[in-house]
Amino acid sequence: MSRSPFDAPSSGHTDALFAGVSAAAPASGEETLGAGRNLDAVLRIPVQIQVVLGSATMPVANLMKLGRGAVVPLDHRVGEPVDVMVNGRVIARGEVVVVEEDNTRFGVSLTEIVGPQGPESRG
Repeated sequence: MSRSPFDAPSSGHTDALFAGVSAAAPASGEETLGAGRNLDAVLRIPVQIQVVLGSATMPVANLMKLGRGAVVPLDHRVGEPVDVMVNGRVIARGEVVVVEEDNTRFGVSLTEIVGPQGPESRG
């Protein structure tokens, strides 16, 4: 059985996520974010994951005309990577796949991890 991209992160992934966090205790004796107990608490924080297939812009008048069976064309084409967002920020891109264990569900196979973004970047 293959590893799911939604499984708990590997230690290498954790190291990359918290590369800027110091694990050394400060001189005052207080624990830092990177200390074992506090890091475990951070890793248990739930986050909202969304996969964006695409988007569309249309006037409200056209939106009001939509009904059952209407097709809304998106800006992404078939085969283009989809954006994987965590708490509203793009963190990866991937392709839509059918989940092996349950072929009634979709999943995302990650193909690219997006690096840190500045304030001017999308997200």
